[in-house]
Amino acid sequence: MDLRDVRCFLLDMDGTFYLGENLIPGSVDFIRRVEETGRDFLFLTNNSSHNAAFYVERLKRMGLSVGREKVLTSGEAAAAMLAEEYPGRRVFVLGNEFLLEEMREAGVRVDQADPEVVLVGYDTTLDYKKMTAVCDFVRAGLPYIATHPDFNCPTETGFAPDIGAIMAFIEASTGRRADRVVGKPHTGIVQAAIRRTGLEAGQMAMVGDRLYTDIETGLKSGMLSILVMSGETTPEMLAAYPNKPDLVFERLAEMIPLL
Repeated sequence: MDLRDVRCFLLDMDGTFYLGENLIPGSVDFIRRVEETGRDFLFLTNNSSHNAAFYVERLKRMGLSVGREKVLTSGEAAAAMLAEEYPGRRVFVLGNEFLLEEMREAGVRVDQADPEVVLVGYDTTLDYKKMTAVCDFVRAGLPYIATHPDFNCPTETGFAPDIGAIMAFIEASTGRRADRVVGKPHTGIVQAAIRRTGLEAGQMAMVGDRLYTDIETGLKSGMLSILVMSGETTPEMLAAYPNKPDLVFERLAEMIPLL
């Protein structure tokens, strides 16, 4: 399979399409070329600290207008999974207002006091009271689901601790790891993307800047895996990583002549 066979590009966002508030040069041109050739795209982000509406507005500021259906977050995928597999169950949500909104939109019953299920997201409003509560519920043995596994979130000045650091705190206190993780490289978000696009995994490509999330997603799911060197991964990291991507480009724009 090569680029010409791809019917839909699943695109990571931060580090792939933009970095912080700065558009990576050529990113919008890549989208235009994908559309010109009759193919589709879907932004796929592990960041559960924002919802699709937030990303639509961010992309609009950068010069790309898309509908909410073109953005799929790990929070949205987790909400769909909870609504399907734990219908009517009371869910404790460790997350900010964006994640809570995604839960409500999916019909998930949020209960922060007496839950039956625990969902942990990237909570940018985290405090010690919340950490104590989530550890209490996890320690009690409730089903424990996480939106994604990332340890750090890239920023314009470096990195901020992400959900992986939060889960390490929970594990240190409770001795438990998440029973299930939804986001890249796990299958929950891939299944949500398949439902969204109506395509099979073999018709899609996963494009991103992280080896252990984006590239592993492609490799594990039978998609073309494409690494861009515009974000987290350095040449040294790529050389040392055991599982190699199918294709490597400096940034999205380098693919334009090959589409």
